[in-house]
Amino acid sequence: MTKPLLIGNWKMNGNLQLNQELLSRLIPKLQQLQKHIDIAVCPPTPYLFQVCDALACTGLMLGAQTVSEYASGAHTGEVSASMLSEFKCRYVLVGHSERRLKYRESSAAVAAKFEAVQSAAMTPVLCVGETLEERAAGETRLIIEQQLQAIIDQVGLAGFEEAIVAYEPVWAIGTGEVAQASQIESVHQSIRAFLSSNAPSKNEDPSQQLPIVYGGSVKSSNAAEIFNLTGVDGGLIGGASLQAGEFIHISESLAETAGSLVSE
Repeated sequence: MTKPLLIGNWKMNGNLQLNQELLSRLIPKLQQLQKHIDIAVCPPTPYLFQVCDALACTGLMLGAQTVSEYASGAHTGEVSASMLSEFKCRYVLVGHSERRLKYRESSAAVAAKFEAVQSAAMTPVLCVGETLEERAAGETRLIIEQQLQAIIDQVGLAGFEEAIVAYEPVWAIGTGEVAQASQIESVHQSIRAFLSSNAPSKNEDPSQQLPIVYGGSVKSSNAAEIFNLTGVDGGLIGGASLQAGEFIHISESLAETAGSLVSE
């Protein structure tokens, strides 16, 4: 069984000193949890070298927050998948809601980034989710299926065999709001059902083995409840990943959940 996964997304935060202080507190504690869970952190691009060096030989993994869909060329300010690979990035976030909404990344562009990440032998973490207006209009499932379909159109259903999906309701990111347990379980189930419905045969169905993590104001006070939900395979953590105590407690909650599953 694949271990549950916890990813800390630092977003556009940090500096050399703060990063070092945070990592020095996190690494000794998180290393103790690796028997049960995988843990990765996604720092801003300028700090990849620093974090890569700090995580070396720890077992903890490095991720990136975004990537260009282009391999090289006149794309000022962009970073290619091959560049990220040189820093030994294991995961790359693609389609985070902030990229989709603030920087107008289309689902087609996200799909091209997804393919670029896999072509560089890294694992894309595909972020999907709906806005509050879309949920109110009863369009949650439609929106997420469109986001998933863009990947299928780009690389085929097999692309999900080496990928992670992160469900992040846009209205719950950084707001303190958290989707209800029934809402989270329903969406995770619908993601698997949609992918399964596109599979020509059971042997070609990646849905049951696909890790689906939840992101949206996860914190130490609600982590255990969320991680115990059916179909939740870990978390994508934003603001709380910048607080050592919070991220450690969230990691411990996921490890405890994974440990109980193993013992059963």
